[in-house]
Amino acid sequence: MRKIVDIDEQIIPKLKIIAAIEGSSVKKIMEKAIVCYIEQKQKEQMDAMSLEQKEDLGLLLLMQQANVQSTVSEEELFNS
Repeated sequence: MRKIVDIDEQIIPKLKIIAAIEGSSVKKIMEKAIVCYIEQKQKEQMDAMSLEQKEDLGLLLLMQQANVQSTVSEEELFNS
């Protein structure tokens, strides 16, 4: 998806220099910066969570990975 984004004219030369040093494109440098920013914010959010909230999040992630097609009978559940 292509979007037009207004970027400060002073930032573009700096991005070009970084891209040249990295041997990459300005687009890749911007994408990498955005990914780093998102990861940092997610880490900050995780650090701010209580232990109980972290456990709830872990349980939610495990539940999302579960196979919904696989079921266990009531008898099997209570007899194990």
